[in-house]
Amino acid sequence: MDERMKELVAIGASAAVNCHPCLEYHLAECDRLSIDREEVKAAVEVGLMVNKGAATKTRAKAETLLGLDKEAKSGCCGG
Repeated sequence: MDERMKELVAIGASAAVNCHPCLEYHLAECDRLSIDREEVKAAVEVGLMVNKGAATKTRAKAETLLGLDKEAKSGCCGG
């Protein structure tokens, strides 16, 4: 895998794991490598889809395991 592809994977992974410092670092690396911003956006969008899917499945698992009321959506972070 070349350096360009590694940075696209890394920035997508950074978005998937909610790492702001990593997003900033890898965006700078993508810029250094002159990677087209549309490619960077596409990689980040994939990471965000992974993040959303994981969050949805984790929420459902926690609700199932703990018998949480799915209708009660108040408190921290709008959850």
